[in-house]
Amino acid sequence: MRTRPPAVLAAAVPARVGHVEKWQPAPDMIDETLSWGIDIPLVVADAGCGDAAAFRLGLEERGLPCAVGISGRHTAHPAEAQPVQTACADTGRPLKMQYPEPAQTMKDLVIAAGKAAARPLSWREGSRPGKGRSGVKRMYSRFATLRLRPAGRGVRKAVDDPELPERWLLAERPAGESEPVQFRLSSLPSGMPLATVVRLAKLRWSSEHDYREMKQALGLAHFEGRTWGGWHHHGTLVSVARAFCTLQRLAHDPKDPAQA
Repeated sequence: MRTRPPAVLAAAVPARVGHVEKWQPAPDMIDETLSWGIDIPLVVADAGCGDAAAFRLGLEERGLPCAVGISGRHTAHPAEAQPVQTACADTGRPLKMQYPEPAQTMKDLVIAAGKAAARPLSWREGSRPGKGRSGVKRMYSRFATLRLRPAGRGVRKAVDDPELPERWLLAERPAGESEPVQFRLSSLPSGMPLATVVRLAKLRWSSEHDYREMKQALGLAHFEGRTWGGWHHHGTLVSVARAFCTLQRLAHDPKDPAQA
């Protein structure tokens, strides 16, 4: 029997705990959140999770809409593509329906749509001073959206229907760039306005901001203990502190003169 090294035993890491991919703890945390009776209207994530077809399919199984980062190397068919019955010999098992053209990378599909497909959009106020009415500069870029059918082995194995489901591909393509710089795949409704899709997809940066604040301002990255229990104790206290700060910020609106 393989034994754990002394350092692991001293740290009191449970025997059931082993290495997992970055995305794998997320479904467990989502299920725990749902078990508390908390609704999850949207799941946002970076490509570390979004690149995993199993993660995206798990969200669909739970009926949770998502807008997740994805690498442009993943393949897809255009939304209008339809599978066809391929010709087969007189004898033998009939061949499955399949798409007549090979899937293309998502990056190539966006490039083929042309620069004119990208529209300028602003999704929220930033932190830098600006000349607008609010006095701050708004976040702005150019975005192209495509309706497509994600392909790939993992997706094909999970879908019983030969017709792959449609999804949004949101590609950020700033004016000064020759190619798209970021891609997001989303299961939001097909009739949703582009501005709404962009605003919801960009919510991930709010989570990134919270995480940075927890590490730098509240001490999440300052832990120097060496035990499993100690780390979880530290992480819990930092999370509670962050929740307290958030409630205080929401209770005091700096734009309300009555609270100034």
